[in-house]
Amino acid sequence: MTTAPQHTGPGVREVPPGPPAPTPQLPTPKRPFTQTLTRLLPLSPALILLLLFLAGPIAYCAYIAFTDLQLTGQAHSSFVGFANFRTAFKDSEFLNAVWLTLVFTVLSSLIGQNTIGLALAALMQRASKPVRTLTGAIVITAWVLPEVVAGFLLYAFFRREGTLDAILVWLHLPSQNWLFTLPILAVSFANVWRGTAFSMLVYSAALNEIPKEITEAAEVDGASGWRRMWHITLPMIRRSIGTNLMLNTLQTLSVFGLIWVMTRGGPGNKSQTLPLYMYEQAFQNSMIGYATAVALLLLLVGSLFSVIYMRLLRTEV
Repeated sequence: MTTAPQHTGPGVREVPPGPPAPTPQLPTPKRPFTQTLTRLLPLSPALILLLLFLAGPIAYCAYIAFTDLQLTGQAHSSFVGFANFRTAFKDSEFLNAVWLTLVFTVLSSLIGQNTIGLALAALMQRASKPVRTLTGAIVITAWVLPEVVAGFLLYAFFRREGTLDAILVWLHLPSQNWLFTLPILAVSFANVWRGTAFSMLVYSAALNEIPKEITEAAEVDGASGWRRMWHITLPMIRRSIGTNLMLNTLQTLSVFGLIWVMTRGGPGNKSQTLPLYMYEQAFQNSMIGYATAVALLLLLVGSLFSVIYMRLLRTEV
């Protein structure tokens, strides 16, 4: 049997071929529960440790903050709701501690460590190798010292008839008791002296990643050092700046030993930051519940700073 040939001509329309038939898609097989459990099994020790030593204590502290738990003289604690938080915002000493914490953080972290660390990193880029080695050794030595040792060194530097006063007397300038007249500035300087090395290392690594061709081209075009820093260097290391600010701020908010060794929050409460205020309420006044509520407020302040810096890190250059 033969098929008649199809003729095409002026009166015959040629029918185009239709689309290919769709290939049937088989349903994706579901992963068995045992297979998922097997994949998660190696992570179970780390998960258990996080629950026991991180999430568990945080949850317990959050519970304590809403109770009237005391260190001594109390058999049972009771739930008091937001009473501890209301007491804190009505306490002038708490408000003073919040203000001094912000001053201490801005002076020593945002301005001091960040700015001096960037300046040292930029200067070391152009310095000779012996100068870089000596400067790095001096700055990093201050960083690796234990906090208590650094506190005693700076106490000897700022106290009456200490090293600073001896220098001022030698220069025929008036001396004073810096830990009594300007305690918050003294402890801020101490924190800058101790923590600048971290910022210097972060910015040194960031500056080394900038292509030299860009800075050399700007220098050939006549851009000054300040214009190169403002329009080229800072935008290109913006992410490093945000990371450094976040880490430094969170570390500075929790500084306790340095201030305790130098001033113990005094004279009076002129250098009493929130960590020292919490210590006083918990272990001197035995108000564990109230001190834990203050700790949660400090955690909230750190979280706000973290959110700001994370938004800065997401900003594209």
